[in-house]
Amino acid sequence: MTDDRKALVPVWTLATADVRVSGLTAGESMTAERLAELRGVLAVMADEPIVTLEVHPLPDRIDRGRGIPLDAASPLAQHLSQFVTQSARSSLTVARATASGESLYRMVVPAKVAAQFGQGLVRPMVPKGAAGGIHGALVNSTGRIAAQAKFVPVGGAAAAGTAGGAGATVGVAAAGGTALTVAAPLVLMAVAVGVSAHADRKRQQAIEHITELLEQLQEDKLDDEHSALDACRNAIDKATAILLDQGRLGVSLGLDSAVHAIDTALSKAGRRLARWQSALDGLPEGEAVELDTLTKSFPGVDDHGGTFRTHLELAALAIALMRRVIVLQAVEHAQSEPGNPFEHFTRALKRDQQRLDEMELGIGRVLVRLSALELARPNGLRPVFTTGEVDRLMRAAFRIHQLGGGVMVDSRTTDVAIEIARDKDGSVVVFPALPASA
Repeated sequence: MTDDRKALVPVWTLATADVRVSGLTAGESMTAERLAELRGVLAVMADEPIVTLEVHPLPDRIDRGRGIPLDAASPLAQHLSQFVTQSARSSLTVARATASGESLYRMVVPAKVAAQFGQGLVRPMVPKGAAGGIHGALVNSTGRIAAQAKFVPVGGAAAAGTAGGAGATVGVAAAGGTALTVAAPLVLMAVAVGVSAHADRKRQQAIEHITELLEQLQEDKLDDEHSALDACRNAIDKATAILLDQGRLGVSLGLDSAVHAIDTALSKAGRRLARWQSALDGLPEGEAVELDTLTKSFPGVDDHGGTFRTHLELAALAIALMRRVIVLQAVEHAQSEPGNPFEHFTRALKRDQQRLDEMELGIGRVLVRLSALELARPNGLRPVFTTGEVDRLMRAAFRIHQLGGGVMVDSRTTDVAIEIARDKDGSVVVFPALPASA
């Protein structure tokens, strides 16, 4: 929300299975901060994953190119349309908020639930030219929804289905306590597409950086690595489209060869990471390091380009591509047993991406250790150094110290927001999942 009006924002509490909780009331408005507290309480109270879904006016300007578009016939769009239609029948607030047919839906997954599908999966992505900002269609530059919005809980009078599949039957959570709307397919598909879009956004950023670096390096071997990874995108995009339409993956897609190329790149990244860690372990503890000594193990670390920085971006690209593949595998597992899609989805995600989280954390720790190093004056017989040598040392120190900026070396999970723009024809665009703020 960007204006000063106290707009009423309908918010649903969705469960992925039959669940009962106490102490929830519908119809009484609350602030964004109170809503965040409610999400935390629900995450503690219930054994099953519980998320909230808000509906906001669609912004006049929105960069749809950042998201993944799905037509009105896709399962996610159908589940969302069914959900909105039935909710509007029983709630005047919902009917008014969705009357235009164009809305921005925001699903927030609490940190406890987000941890089920990976510790390091969703992290802030700072856009160029907007320090302190994060990518998002709804939030402002501080990552917060305007405080003027009032959130109105909507009762569990509608549901998007209790089983997977586009034709899932409508059902409401079992009676007793407060019944939450059961919408496992809606939650599953929204999380899957949002996470996939987030990983693809990181892929785009890595590609941009690699292209810039390779133009400076003119290194054929690294260019071949880049080309092999970039060629995987087509197969992954096709597989994503098929699975999100609940089709079956076939050999003709070329996904197997794409996964092989990504695995090869991850293997190279793992070996490079081990060498970097060994090189840092071999440095004298607490002593200044000569720049020439450092660049032997980390070539180009003192420059904007360089082999080391290209290796970092290639690792980031491979990780981003594999995260998309893992989402595909998780969705396929979930759709094979529609009775409990979210359980299969989260189990597959958490198991397979643990090694990716560990690699990212390992690279982050290497960068932090590098940034903390003190550079020594070059050894030599001359008591005075030239202006060029001094300038090089100062530039190198500055660039090396910058390596640790913005690096996350822990795996704490925050609430995750997934934004979905819905048009009048029922089609949707799902934007990259991002850390949510109150």
